[in-house]
Amino acid sequence: MTESIERDARHKARMARKKALIDEKIAQAQDEYGLLLVHSGNGKGKSSAAFGMLARALGHGIKAGVVQFIKGAATTGEEAFFRRFPDEVSYHVMGEGFTWETQDRQRDIDKAQQAWEVARGLLNDPAIGLVVLDELNIALKYGYLELDAVLADIEARPLLQHVVVTGRGALPGMLEAADTVTEMGLVKHAFKAGVKAQKGVEY
Repeated sequence: MTESIERDARHKARMARKKALIDEKIAQAQDEYGLLLVHSGNGKGKSSAAFGMLARALGHGIKAGVVQFIKGAATTGEEAFFRRFPDEVSYHVMGEGFTWETQDRQRDIDKAQQAWEVARGLLNDPAIGLVVLDELNIALKYGYLELDAVLADIEARPLLQHVVVTGRGALPGMLEAADTVTEMGLVKHAFKAGVKAQKGVEY
């Protein structure tokens, strides 16, 4: 009993110290501006995290835009869901499938450049508070788009607009430009065990 009371007291003291430190950091963090967030890595969850942020933004009444590079050969659950909110989400599927499926580099380049024109329109719109550029890292990695031009357009966006870029293989320049970078690590994936992609989990 005494040991439990002492442990609870130590915990309370430790949490009080932690709270003081966190409160101080919160008080010091006063800047507010649009962030560039990058989700990369070989693990699952890059796009899923971005679409979670999209749902969060809508919950706060923030209008959003989505441009999906590469993806497009098949309808996804997120597309089907967010298209229910046409006044809040401007949703654009601009790809034709993964590069090993299309097997036509020049056509992939053309599609990526068309997609960037749409993205540029969203990035220039002050009414859009969040822009999701899904699988943009792939288009940059394969050289379908010029990184410097892409970053210049992102940098020129409205002050409070947030941008989320997804896709494995993020280029060093993209990582350097980002405010927040999350690397999704692969520990285990059902596909390796012969389980096919399933609705509601992979797409």
